[in-house]
Amino acid sequence: MVDSSTTDIRTQALACRAAAQVLAQLSSAAKAALLEAMAAALEADTDAILAANARDLAAATEKGVGTAMLDRLALNPQRLAGIAAALREVAGLPDPVGQVTRDDVRPNGIRVQKVRVPLGVIAMIYEARPNVTADAAALCIKAGNGVILRGGSEAIHSNMAIAASLKRALRAAGVPDAALTLVEDLRRETMLTLLQLNDLIDLAIPRGGEGLIRFVAEHARVPVIKHYKGVCHLYVDRAADPVRALGLLVDGKCSRPSACNSLETLLVHAEVAATFLPLAAQALRGRGVTLRADPRARQYLPDAEPATDDDYAAEYLALIIAVRVVEDLDQALAHIQQYSSDHTEVIATEDPVAAECFVHALRAAVVMVNASSRFSDGGELGLGAEIGISTTRLHAYGPMGLDALTVERFVVRGDGQTRA
Repeated sequence: MVDSSTTDIRTQALACRAAAQVLAQLSSAAKAALLEAMAAALEADTDAILAANARDLAAATEKGVGTAMLDRLALNPQRLAGIAAALREVAGLPDPVGQVTRDDVRPNGIRVQKVRVPLGVIAMIYEARPNVTADAAALCIKAGNGVILRGGSEAIHSNMAIAASLKRALRAAGVPDAALTLVEDLRRETMLTLLQLNDLIDLAIPRGGEGLIRFVAEHARVPVIKHYKGVCHLYVDRAADPVRALGLLVDGKCSRPSACNSLETLLVHAEVAATFLPLAAQALRGRGVTLRADPRARQYLPDAEPATDDDYAAEYLALIIAVRVVEDLDQALAHIQQYSSDHTEVIATEDPVAAECFVHALRAAVVMVNASSRFSDGGELGLGAEIGISTTRLHAYGPMGLDALTVERFVVRGDGQTRA
């Protein structure tokens, strides 16, 4: 006997794939106008979306959901305005579809081009992030793809309200609203079925906690872009400007600790530890940050909690930071290579040689020199609203924007050449 949920999700995926064919044929101007209309629809529905979000927040609070997830779940007029602004920013970005990345004429006269085309249908699997509903829709549509959105139960009312606004704009533009499909059946077996549809889904992108991403990667039969966690380090070199380094530390740890690009570990060169660490402790503790330090660092931070290996591997997503004193740049690199999640790594230094060594020694998706880890974000790096951050070395690595939602194919033009 066929499970009705299996039939339903396959039917939805078939409809999304058909709608993606319509999107793929839209002009750049038509897609930009569509995204502008979607932004306007969100703004027009602000009250309804915030009311739906209030229901989700109340339910999550009653369940005892943690502070970090509540922060990701919460919408307010400013955040919703930011989501609409991100849609407009994506609308104004160059359209990757049709871009020619190679154009050669072979000795036999055939013309060989590589041209960007849409991937097809993207499945987004995410948790308590209602902004992803709009961000993913905008990026996928701009790149000519259909999108199937499967959010978490914590944000179901918010996601439904946002999707309803965006779908209204799609219908008004004459695009089948299945191009943006929100899965409202949140049973695990429905998600498992979705991840098995390798004849209909071209890529799955999970966004959320490490457990969700591992579940998707282990059960999917479709390609998966993975980003397990963000264990981001700041290394304060002996040649660092202490004021600049302190600014990077405070911004990276405190501006939004629940974000995956926030700092989780501070490494300090032994030659500057005695002066820098007390300043760092004063600045961090004044903002409510708990310090967990190795024995050498605790010489300068007597009130810090002892750090363990688990602390150096942790993605806290909270006002906690692990601290270690290192003998030199080589020891800092060795520590990062051991504990890094390949997300974002930062060095504070005025020594260009140390900076270049840091950049070339690490394989992280984003490496920063004298810049906050919080810039490891698609919008901040000029991509518009990002669809995710890949720490998987596939066609995309790091924050993923429009180009990462296309692939290059060969287009060959000739005048009758044959290979004999």
